[in-house]
Amino acid sequence: MNLEFNKNEDHLKLLVSEVKTKLHKIHKGGGDKKIAKQHEQGKLTARERIAYLLDSKKPQIEIGAFAGYDMYAEHGGCPGGGVVVVLGYIKGRMTLVVANDATVKAGAWFPITGKKNLRAQELAMENHIPIIYLVDSAGVYLPMQDEIFPDKEHFGRIFRNNAILSSKGISQIAAIMGSCVAGGAYLPIMSDEALIVDKTGSIFLAGSYLVKAAIGEDIDNETLGGATTHSEISGVTDYKAKDDKDALTSIQNIVDKMGDSIKAGFNRAKAQKPAKDPKEIYGLIPRDGKPYKTLDIIERLVDNSEFEEYKAGYGRTIITGYARIDGWAVGIVANNRELLRTKKGETQFGGVIYSDSADKASRFIANCNQKKIPLVFLQDVTGFMVGSRSEHGGIIKDGAKMVNTMSNSVVPKFTVIIGNSFGAGNYAMCGKAYDPRLIVAWPNSKLAVMGGAQAAKVLLQIEKASLKSRGEEISKEQEEAMLKKIQDRYEEQMKPEYAAARLWTDAIIDPLDTRTWISMGIEMANHAPIERAYNPGIIQA
Repeated sequence: MNLEFNKNEDHLKLLVSEVKTKLHKIHKGGGDKKIAKQHEQGKLTARERIAYLLDSKKPQIEIGAFAGYDMYAEHGGCPGGGVVVVLGYIKGRMTLVVANDATVKAGAWFPITGKKNLRAQELAMENHIPIIYLVDSAGVYLPMQDEIFPDKEHFGRIFRNNAILSSKGISQIAAIMGSCVAGGAYLPIMSDEALIVDKTGSIFLAGSYLVKAAIGEDIDNETLGGATTHSEISGVTDYKAKDDKDALTSIQNIVDKMGDSIKAGFNRAKAQKPAKDPKEIYGLIPRDGKPYKTLDIIERLVDNSEFEEYKAGYGRTIITGYARIDGWAVGIVANNRELLRTKKGETQFGGVIYSDSADKASRFIANCNQKKIPLVFLQDVTGFMVGSRSEHGGIIKDGAKMVNTMSNSVVPKFTVIIGNSFGAGNYAMCGKAYDPRLIVAWPNSKLAVMGGAQAAKVLLQIEKASLKSRGEEISKEQEEAMLKKIQDRYEEQMKPEYAAARLWTDAIIDPLDTRTWISMGIEMANHAPIERAYNPGIIQA
């Protein structure tokens, strides 16, 4: 019996359980009363609509479930960002579904709602997969209109993306299943096909109250912009459905007739389960940040636990190599967390990127681009090595080379944060800023510019200097209390929930779901042929 393994296992399983508990609450949206009200109106909830629409026996993954988590408290919160985004299958065809959650502020758009919608459109655009909009929204949340209305990546970007998606031949279908007002009215009508549900769906640039105020006309919303109006008089919508299920069935029938897309052609063999038990991951990840063998984790993620390591003896703080995940060929770039001794007799700390490991990773990334192999990054990184020895050895140019080859990669990239994701290490290992097709985090992960203890001490020195400049001195007890306050705040910001709430990651996942996310991600990416040659630009050797 391995006591340390069991303690690690209990710790990570507890974190997974806490995430699932939080997700359960998020899935309630605005709460049971709001759900009941939706049903009273003869409407399904956003999640019920998606469940009805997608193939139940096929896998699915939810993007951005934690969006808005613990944000906008002064406005009553915005669970899930007020919109549900799920990647799944309709009649066997991989499709992205975006559904407004009318139980959350009547589906009004918060800043995070806009960001989440844009992320969904980005996924459809990058991967050439159809996108379905299930519209039920009161429009922009007016108390925060200045944070959602005018900027480049605010509400208006949605309609620009509608147009771009259309120009690329990527199918968009919209169902108006509730309110659809003001500028938001353009979203469904800029889609290829628009459906509207009788009695509950309505669409107009201005509602009856605004019409009365603006031009003095008395008219009710149903006559102004209901299903009959737009299906039989204006011709704005293409189909009239009698209820939610009828509309969703129509969407299924439309998708069922779509032709297939040109594929990228990524290599896939028959899927095999890992030979080593994936459940052992729970016990292999230390709860206290101690070193561990990342190769042990890799062998529990890849098919048959087979891993062809590239340059195994060189640059050992990064592991590179070829494997398969659910049959898909992948190139893996992973931070090795072992404490190592080089052949030169130097000690290297696990999770730190050194010149030799950056050099190796650069070469491997280029090889994967040459061979058309998708890249999977497993992050547990504290940053690049610092100090005179490292600087004199050219760590800056080697780090730049790694960032360059990774940034210019034309094969799809997928990032899994399995531990730390700190500083420039986050960048080099394909953080959010480097366009991974999907980026997810395990519940034990931490995301920040540096570790908590170091950051808190730096912030304390800044705070003390500020007080001193004002002629204030603090006691040892006050200093300790200040340090604890700073550290607690910083630690809170490092949690995976904090990152996921702001869509710095797409999800917090159970480690056992990692294979599903990567497999569905590569299948998604396989719908989009690679259209440009790999060119890493100028690299200092």
